[in-house]
Amino acid sequence: MTNDKVTFTIGDLAREFGVTLRALRFYEDKGLLSPRRQGLNRLYSRRDRARLKLVLLGKRIGFSLVEIREMLDLYDVRGGKLKQLRVALGKFESQLDHLREQQREVEQAIEELTRLRDETQTLLRQREAGEGSRAA
Repeated sequence: MTNDKVTFTIGDLAREFGVTLRALRFYEDKGLLSPRRQGLNRLYSRRDRARLKLVLLGKRIGFSLVEIREMLDLYDVRGGKLKQLRVALGKFESQLDHLREQQREVEQAIEELTRLRDETQTLLRQREAGEGSRAA
């Protein structure tokens, strides 16, 4: 969705990204978003919108909010673009390693569960066949 707006309300962002108002306020409390106030209303900037998009992406791929904040904060450092890219790359590599390890563990669990299911099905068929022959 392309949005030419300069500011966004909490409701705008909640609808656009499918998050709750509470989640947005939580991200604000954690320093991930910094809307300006106009009376009782929060007005989010394009920068806040972009940061929210990155927060949600980071969460989806398994980063903690602390890690996400560290990467986002590097954007705010003057001349930190190169440093930010290096830090992000390192975190991406680390997360990929972590996810691959989880994938291996899940694959092993699936193999073990499949074996147990197959053994249980065989045992069940044998017992049902035994009961069937006794009933006759």
